[in-house]
Amino acid sequence: MPMALKCLYAVLFLTLLGQGLCQCSLRNIKVTQNRTGRDVKGKVEHEVTIINDCKCMQKLIEFNCSGFSSAIVIDPSIFSKIGDICQLKGGGHLNGYTSIKFRYAWDTTFNFIPATSQIVC
Repeated sequence: MPMALKCLYAVLFLTLLGQGLCQCSLRNIKVTQNRTGRDVKGKVEHEVTIINDCKCMQKLIEFNCSGFSSAIVIDPSIFSKIGDICQLKGGGHLNGYTSIKFRYAWDTTFNFIPATSQIVC
């Protein structure tokens, strides 16, 4: 087999191997939330859990937060709102198979949908 063809097969193999080891995507950022049962400043308190259910780290995780508000202050090192975008951990990383929680208080439950992230595998 010519050397060029062997090199091509090696590159193809390594590319497929690398993709097989990291099949993470934005879909691996899961959001669950529950009412805590407490009222804060006349608003219902919710606890949000954001989970990275893939082995790869994800960073720069952002959510579309148009219309989101809270009657209580959320620790900005965990979750911060800038315009219509919310950012997790100031753009820092969320390791694989880990989660982070925060609470907010409002009349209705807000649907946090991941918008972007950068996968580091």
